[in-house]
Amino acid sequence: RAALRKNFIEYINSESPDILCVQETKARPEDVSQEWPSPYKAFWNSAEKRGYSGTCILTKHPPLRVSTGIGLSQHDSEGRVILAEFPGFQLVNVYVPNSQRELTRLSYRQKWDRDFLGFLRTIQTEKPVVVCGDFNVAHTEIDLTHPKANARNHGFTIEEREGFQSLLNAGF
Repeated sequence: RAALRKNFIEYINSESPDILCVQETKARPEDVSQEWPSPYKAFWNSAEKRGYSGTCILTKHPPLRVSTGIGLSQHDSEGRVILAEFPGFQLVNVYVPNSQRELTRLSYRQKWDRDFLGFLRTIQTEKPVVVCGDFNVAHTEIDLTHPKANARNHGFTIEEREGFQSLLNAGF
């Protein structure tokens, strides 16, 4: 909703992407009265909790199918994954959980990372996978201005960085 108030439609029209993936939508389709510019169609995965997380794919090309979640109830209520299958590939738009300031969700985040990687490995057996989104991690020291000062902060813990590296090691 905030992006729509800040010329999001003008941005879409000027850039004209074939597909645009949005994370942390914090909205449901019925909360957004916006008509998407032709020929875009929007596909949403909203969190059960209103005003929380959420993902959306805007596409000019009708997908063969769209699904939400990774098939695990402990993760799928937060609207974090939406998959759109196209003729030559599967597109996964993800908004990875944050481990929180006091690292209260770090163990959950580690479980998420393992389960999400398992999901990607399973679907890649069907056809190639393109993954994009907000991974809520600074992968290497060069990704931060002050890496030493952030060493145990959320988004830059060893555990989160290793989880992201596992995705890269698996070819994603």
